[in-house]
Amino acid sequence: MAVRTVALAAAGEADAEECQAVASEWADVRSALEAVCAGETARINATLIRVTGDWGLAEDCLQDAFARALADWPVHGVPRNPGAWLTTVARNRAIDRLRSMASEKRAVGELAVLTELEGLAGQAGDAPAGADDRLRLIYTCCHPALALEARVALTLRTVAGLTTAEIARAFLVPEATMSKRLVRARAKIRDAGIPYRVPPPELISERTDGILAVLYLMFNEGYSASSGNSLIREPLVLEAIRLTRLLVELLAGSPHEPEALGLLALMLFHHARRIARQDAAGDLVPLEEQDRQSWDQAAIAEAATLLVAAEKVAVSRGTNPGSYRLQAAIAECHMTAASSGSTNFTRVALLYGSLAEIAPSPVVELNRAVAVAMSAGPLAGLALIDQLDQARSLQGYYLLPAARADLLRRLGRRSEASRDYRRALELAPSEVERRYLRRRLKETNPKPPCAFAIHKEPGSGTGPEEER
Repeated sequence: MAVRTVALAAAGEADAEECQAVASEWADVRSALEAVCAGETARINATLIRVTGDWGLAEDCLQDAFARALADWPVHGVPRNPGAWLTTVARNRAIDRLRSMASEKRAVGELAVLTELEGLAGQAGDAPAGADDRLRLIYTCCHPALALEARVALTLRTVAGLTTAEIARAFLVPEATMSKRLVRARAKIRDAGIPYRVPPPELISERTDGILAVLYLMFNEGYSASSGNSLIREPLVLEAIRLTRLLVELLAGSPHEPEALGLLALMLFHHARRIARQDAAGDLVPLEEQDRQSWDQAAIAEAATLLVAAEKVAVSRGTNPGSYRLQAAIAECHMTAASSGSTNFTRVALLYGSLAEIAPSPVVELNRAVAVAMSAGPLAGLALIDQLDQARSLQGYYLLPAARADLLRRLGRRSEASRDYRRALELAPSEVERRYLRRRLKETNPKPPCAFAIHKEPGSGTGPEEER
C-alpha cells in the first residue's frame, strides 16, 4: 500500500480517493499500534526482562519491534494477533543482539538466555507473557530500595510504555534529566541485586501497599499538578488509571484485591469531574459551582460498582476497610449527591474520622475539619483548623490558610480572611490555584459557602479532596 502510494504520487496519478484510502489505512495501523502499546507493553517487556535480565536490552528490542511494525503493517496489513507479532519480532531482535554480543566470558550465560528466548517461539500466541511476569515487573519497578521518583518514572517507562520524552513532559523536567533518572534506576536494580520476582509472603503486604502508593501518587500528580501552569496533567491520570486496572486484574483473588478495587474506584470518582473542574479560561471551578450534568456518569457508575465489589470481597474475607476504600466512600458521598447542599457531610466527617484512625495524617485532619464545618457550622470547623495551625504540622501547606480563609469569610470576618488568603497565595503551587485565590481575595460580598479541597501529601495516604 505505501509503495503503491509513492509510485502513484511520483507519476502524478494519485487522486483524492486513493489518498483517502491511504490515510484510512494509516489510521488503522496507528490505532492498532496504540492499542497494542497500551495492552501489551508490560507483557512483552516483562517476558524479555525475565529471560534476559537486561532492562535496557528488553526496552530497546521492544522499540525495535514497534519501529518494524510501522514499516511493515502499512504494506502487509495489521496482523491478526498484533501482540504476538510484536512479541516474536522483539524476541528475535533480542536473540540477534545477544548473539552479536557473545564473548568467551559470557558464552555460557548467554547460551542459557538464548535457549530460553528460542523456547518462547511456541508461546508467542495469544498470551505474550503471563500474569506472573507482569507482577514481577510491577513489584520490581516499585521496589522500596529505589527512590520514589525513580519508582514512578520506571513504572511509566517499563510498565506503561511511555517514552522518556513523554514522562519528562509530564513531570516538567528536561528529557535528559529523566533519561538519567531512568538509567540510575536500572543501574540500582542491577548493582543492588534487586530480585526480579513477586516478593515472598512475609513481604507481600508491605510491598503491595507500596505499589498502590506509587499509583496513587502518579494519579495525584496528574489530577492536581504540584507545579506549572496547568491544574491537570491528563496523560498521568490516564496512565495511573490504566495501570491500576492492570493491578486489579493481577491481584484478583488475593487479600489485596479490595484495596486495589477501592483505589480504582477512587480514581474514577475523581476523574469523572475532569471537565467540570476548570472553566473555558482554564480557571479552577470549586465543586459546589460545577455543572454536575457534565460529570462522567459512566465513570461514576463504574466506580460505585467497583466499591460495592470491594466491600463484598472484603466482607467475605473478614477484612476491615483500608484507606483507599474509605477515601472512595468519601468520594461517593460527593459524586452521588444531587447537589452540593444535599451532600451528607456528617457521613463524610465520620469517614474521615475512620481514615484518621488507620492512616493518621494532618492532611486527613484538615479534610475532616472542612467536612465538620459543612455539617456542624464554620465555627466548629475553624476550631479544628486552628488546632492544626497552632501545631504547625502543616506549615507551608497552602490549603490550610486557604480553608481557614474560606471559613472566616463565611463568618463575615473579612480582614482575617484576607490575611489568610494572602498566606495561601504565597504558598500555592500552581498558577491555576493562585488565580482562584486572587478571585476569592477580591470578593467583597459573601457568597454561599465554598469548601476547599485538601491537596495531596505524597506518602500520607490522602489525595485530592472531593470538594474542589
